[in-house]
Amino acid sequence: MSRLVIGPFNRVEGDLEVRLDIAHARVTSAHVNATMYRGFEQILVGREPLDALVYVPRICGICSVSQGVAAARALASLAHVSPTPNGLIATNLMLAAENLADHLSHFYLFFMPDFTRPVYEGRSWHAQAVDRFTPYRGEGHRVALAARQRWLRLIGTLGGKWPHTGSVQPGGSARAIEHGERLRLLACIGEFRQFLEETLFAAPLEEVAQLDSEAALDALRTRSAQRGDLRFFLSIVEDLRLDRLGPGPGLYLSYGAYPQPDGTHALSGGVWDAHATRLDPVDLAAITEDATHAWLDDAGGPRHPSVGVTAPLADKPGAYTWNKAPRLNGAVLETGAIARQLTDRHALIADATARCGGTVYTRVLARLLELARVVPMMEQWVKALAPGEPYFAPFTLPHEGSGVGLNEAARGSLGHWVEVKGGRISCYQIVAPTSWNFSPRDASGRPGALEAALVDAPVQPGETTPVAVQHIVRSFDPCMVCTVH
Repeated sequence: MSRLVIGPFNRVEGDLEVRLDIAHARVTSAHVNATMYRGFEQILVGREPLDALVYVPRICGICSVSQGVAAARALASLAHVSPTPNGLIATNLMLAAENLADHLSHFYLFFMPDFTRPVYEGRSWHAQAVDRFTPYRGEGHRVALAARQRWLRLIGTLGGKWPHTGSVQPGGSARAIEHGERLRLLACIGEFRQFLEETLFAAPLEEVAQLDSEAALDALRTRSAQRGDLRFFLSIVEDLRLDRLGPGPGLYLSYGAYPQPDGTHALSGGVWDAHATRLDPVDLAAITEDATHAWLDDAGGPRHPSVGVTAPLADKPGAYTWNKAPRLNGAVLETGAIARQLTDRHALIADATARCGGTVYTRVLARLLELARVVPMMEQWVKALAPGEPYFAPFTLPHEGSGVGLNEAARGSLGHWVEVKGGRISCYQIVAPTSWNFSPRDASGRPGALEAALVDAPVQPGETTPVAVQHIVRSFDPCMVCTVH
């Protein structure tokens, strides 16, 4: 048996290190290390509650709206206030724009460039991968960067700036959308739709969104002939058997995405149990964070986030990461676009995961499907904005109390728990999507979702950064700076 340490990973937000034990050209064990401690949960203690709206968006430069929305919802829970319908729509539009920008970035800038590596030179598709996805020089890479840049202007119109948008508030949005701006928003969304339909899917978004099986997906692929990057991705999946690489735990978590004025979600939430083919509600009281193998104080054992402690112990024996191990009823869960599509019962992802489970293939496919599903929703949300109606509901924060803010970021379920005493934050805990997916072992020795997914990954002779390991890691789309707060 040999040991291989990979890190830091390139094209990953934040610092990530993976320790692999290898035998017979296969990974036998993996330990995932979030190497950077940031301490936002400590920074917020003692501050006024509204300060969280300034601090937490700065946890991350690529999902700052998601963090801000979770903080605003935690404070709204504390204040017992609900956003106005217009404010809710404006917030959903900002959040969706950021999430879809992340999905686009993941596919074109983070995931697909790995297939340009020399290890694949003998594959029939390698030359085309080099032409399209070589960073900065590939045609697909360049047009995706341009599309992303134009797309993010939408958040600037809605919130004044991006990243670290400050308009999201507990009562809605601090910035009203004028009539002329609504027209510009529709034009921006239409331009993004055109890019997706012509470059990524080679098909109308509604047709992609309505695919109800892998057979229907294959029919679309065949009809599209040599057009569209989705077709190209599917050909690589078939050749490399990415549908068998990086299996997940079979339990999927979503809090529900894009709440609507009627109390529903555009994408329903829950816990999808693939083993029992059953959807259960999320029991927030059953969430714990286990710090047994984190460089953090674990006195008292696993804790609910509402009473969580983040106290560094850099020399703690047996620890190997700054990330805690979130669990739901003691179980390891996976979160992300694949979880959202399963809890919303989308037929294509249900069919694909019924065949091969959560894998590199189904995780990436779920993100692409989400692009096709959410863009038409955004068009309808813009049209639903009511002229002359308020975007913001006034509120008063109590001097004592607690709140929880739940959100679906691009990478999955994000939760903020806040407690206030004497008008100041006494406890603030964040459980981010990558905290779930990249968790270490817990007190019972159970590995996190990625740690288990890496087991049995192939390692080719002479590889120091195994390409199969890279595919699996990137399929979860890690954001390590959110993981360690």
